[in-house]
This record gives sequence, C-alpha cells and structure tokens, in this order.
Amino acid sequence: MRIKSLLLSLATALVVAGCTSNNLFDGSGDAGANPVGDGGITDPTSVAYFQSSVGDRVLFEVDQSTLTSLAEQTLQGQVQWLLTNTDYTVIVEGHADEQGTREYNLALGGRRANAVQEYLVAGGVSPARVRTVTFGKERPIAICSDETCYAQNRRAVTVVTIGTGS
Repeated sequence: MRIKSLLLSLATALVVAGCTSNNLFDGSGDAGANPVGDGGITDPTSVAYFQSSVGDRVLFEVDQSTLTSLAEQTLQGQVQWLLTNTDYTVIVEGHADEQGTREYNLALGGRRANAVQEYLVAGGVSPARVRTVTFGKERPIAICSDETCYAQNRRAVTVVTIGTGS
C-alpha cells in the first residue's frame, strides 16, 4: 500500500510539473524560467527573440485568408525583423481548424500562407527568402471540438531558419 501511495504521489507531481512547464511550440514560455540563460530572447537577432518579441504567428477568421489588422501589425514587425536580419529565410506554414474536408483545409491553409508571404514580400523581403507550405488541419496546436481550439488552429506560422535566399 505504501508503494502505491508513493507512486500515486510521484504521478501527481509529474502531471502538475507537466502542466506548468513552458510550451515550446507556442512561444508563450516564461523567459525567466530558463535556468541556463535566456535562450537568445534578449538578442534581437535570434530566432527566440523573433518568436517571443516580434511574434511568429497570425490568426484568421473562420473560412478566411484575409489578414486582420492585428495580423498586419504582427507581420509589419516580421518585415522589419527580416529586413534587419538578412541571414535568415522563412517558411510560412498555413493551417486550418478541423472543420471541413482535408482538401478544403489544405487549400485554405495554402491561401493563408500565401497571404502572409505576399505581405512580407510587399514589405520589401526578397521573395527568394520566403517559402510557403500548407498543413491544412493536419497539425493542430489545440485539440478539441470547440471554438477556443478552432480559433488557435486557424493560423499562419512564420518559421525562421538560417540561410540566405538570393
């Protein structure tokens, strides 16, 4: 019985620790919680800075690929960062929520990625530095059949990588 109690306590501690850990995928982690340094967050030329301070994703309305004013604000920051940090290229990932067919959502994710690409290029980023890919509904970041999850999954994510495009 004592071992069972110990295992239950350990399992509870692990669950609680997992719930309070930084989420590496959404950039919402607490920079101060990193015991080995800031992970580049204070270095304005780092990918970590881009993700946490500039913002690496924009959200869309239902069945839309039109940029919102909030999305344009984020993308303007991305343009400025990319114009300053020319050693980086980006892949814009288009995503959709789980509603609709796979084919429809792949096309919608593609339109969302293209809208971001067009904004970046119109802002002065070389087209050779911006690629797009669509995942449709295949890579949700929030999983539930509810608007709170759907809203998070209707997005385009700008993934920064080292390497120059011509």
